[in-house]
Amino acid sequence: MPPNGLKSILQIIFSGRMLVALAMGFACGLPLLLTITVLQAWMKEAGVDLAVIGLMALVGLPYTAKFLWAPFLDRYTLPFLGRRRGWLLIIQIALIMAIAGLGFTDPEGNPWMVAFVAFVVTFFSASQDIVVDAYRREDLPDEELGLGASLYVNGYRVGMLLASGGGLIMADHVSFTIVYLIMAGCMLPGVITTLLAREPETAAGVPHSLREAVFDPLIEYFSRDGAIWILAFILFYKIGDTMASAMTIPFYLDIGFSKTEIGAVVKLFGFWATIAGSLIGGIIMIRLGINRSLWVFGFLQAISTACFAVLARVGHSVPLLSGVIGFENLSAGMGTAAFIAFMASITDKRFTATQYALLTSLMGVPRVLAAAPTGFLVKNLGWESFFIACTLIAIPGMLLLLKFAPWQRRAQSA
Repeated sequence: MPPNGLKSILQIIFSGRMLVALAMGFACGLPLLLTITVLQAWMKEAGVDLAVIGLMALVGLPYTAKFLWAPFLDRYTLPFLGRRRGWLLIIQIALIMAIAGLGFTDPEGNPWMVAFVAFVVTFFSASQDIVVDAYRREDLPDEELGLGASLYVNGYRVGMLLASGGGLIMADHVSFTIVYLIMAGCMLPGVITTLLAREPETAAGVPHSLREAVFDPLIEYFSRDGAIWILAFILFYKIGDTMASAMTIPFYLDIGFSKTEIGAVVKLFGFWATIAGSLIGGIIMIRLGINRSLWVFGFLQAISTACFAVLARVGHSVPLLSGVIGFENLSAGMGTAAFIAFMASITDKRFTATQYALLTSLMGVPRVLAAAPTGFLVKNLGWESFFIACTLIAIPGMLLLLKFAPWQRRAQSA
């Protein structure tokens, strides 16, 4: 049951569990852009060929393939700190060493060594994501998963901002080697959190062999009623928002906004609107539950996409751009928090790492496949019709909620 009263909600928000979710989100978000934005800047400054810089995107493959070794983390427990924190401590120490090591590579003299070390960073970063996602699912009661997800997402975004914005600013004043050493040091709060956090209870029936860890999560999931419908929902829930977002920068430039206006309104203002949206969404989920929140936030996401069609018709207007960006990022933050909480809530605690890694990998598919034809659609439909189409594409994802998350059913089964 959701908590009653403001005092009860505030106790949840300021609990140690939520602080852990926020700190672990920060630790997961920090490494991501160190192998993308910051590394690209370093390689460009070092005079590395643009083709090689482009190929460096491949070092991010572990983020999409993390389900391959997630069963290993479900199956084996280290002899210290427990099933989740033991692995988390080892992975975080390895990640700190890898980030520091990346700072001592030579992009100009040996770009392929840079690629190898960057791949090691992404491997341990993706492994940290696996364990943190499993920890959050097992540590938080179902009614707190929404707020936990929102604080995790906000911590993640702050970590990304520190790494990319902070890293690039520092690189104007110190060497990239120093930047990476500082960023490695910024991972220490994550280690301290791991040492001080409590270990979640281990569910009965955890896998006792690697075979069980690989196959039992799949057998358990696909034996459920509506399993295929839920997978379809994961693919389609944010597809309209994803397609619209893929073409927003060309859209802003095309209708006359300057890069300064885009940077100030879209990036800075939009960042804080997303942070606020995630936090507000998490608080609302405490009261509404995950199912109802998916309905409300999905509807708001669709409306926010339609607002871009209005902007396309009006044209250059900074006040309207600010309003559209604020609303879009606010609703996107809410929707993302609910989406992550929903995926956590449907995992079986015996196989949390494996099932959650599979679901989050599936979540990333529309980001690639749905975004691919957006340029073609804009070319043939025009901006206004394109954003209307993106709004309509969101409808099937919403309708799938009727199948497994009707409005009347408040409780989200685990």
